[in-house]
Amino acid sequence: MNTASAKLPHRRKKISLNQWILTVVLFLGSFVMIVPFLWMLVTSFDWAARLHINFPPRLWPEEPSVKTFGAAFTSIKMFRYISNSIIVSAGVIIISALSALLSGYALSKLRFKGANIVLLLALSTMMIPFEMTMIPQYMLFSKLGLVDNYLAFYLPALNYAFGTFLAKAFFDQLPGSLREAAILDGAKEVSVFSRVYLPLCTPIIATMVILLFLGVWNELLWPLLILKKATKYTIQIGLAMFTYNNGIDKQPSIIMAATTVSLIPVVVVYMFLQRYIIESIALSGIKQ
Repeated sequence: MNTASAKLPHRRKKISLNQWILTVVLFLGSFVMIVPFLWMLVTSFDWAARLHINFPPRLWPEEPSVKTFGAAFTSIKMFRYISNSIIVSAGVIIISALSALLSGYALSKLRFKGANIVLLLALSTMMIPFEMTMIPQYMLFSKLGLVDNYLAFYLPALNYAFGTFLAKAFFDQLPGSLREAAILDGAKEVSVFSRVYLPLCTPIIATMVILLFLGVWNELLWPLLILKKATKYTIQIGLAMFTYNNGIDKQPSIIMAATTVSLIPVVVVYMFLQRYIIESIALSGIKQ
């Protein structure tokens, strides 16, 4: 080791005022988001909180127990609701991701006339809040006889504008020479997409799966409007209806236990696929 450099005095990096302010703001933001989550988690294991919720929040359950989870599965049809959510989420993810990849590939590699206009029209649909199209969309599906039918989730999934934008940006980073070489070898367009480009799309597929899964799993408004039978409720509606029927301040530990269980699939999916999000953003240059 260079002894001269070892003797140099250690210089502390000066932290600017802006960095201090940013650190404080981020800390407060993290605190606001973490405290409700920890409160929910602690309450879900607190058997004493089955009658009333403690305030201020406790850092440790008064009566630690997992009986709250058993009571949650007894009081709420968790398996049915979770199964329904998985069916809805899986269908929406498959349809939306496939639609976005095909449209993104076409806009990026085929370069047909009017491609930019098509992309602009697709992106313009993102500017319209769902609350403005919710009622006309409900009336349309009501006329089609699709109320209380999961097709009311699958058909709108065909238009995944953000996914199209994301996929196009990703395909733009892949060399077009791959397509040209495959075409010269006699491959059809479908084969070029499915055998050449699709295997390279793992990061962008993983990103879309996470984003779609989070959105569909936690969606409440549209399922609440379109689903009428309790046997078809998703997990979010099931929890909301249980809370509504029993009172928001009744059996809080059981509600928190059920909510904790409902978060497990989201955490598992995110843990397995999170590394692909950074990779896809780096390749596509898009910031979510």
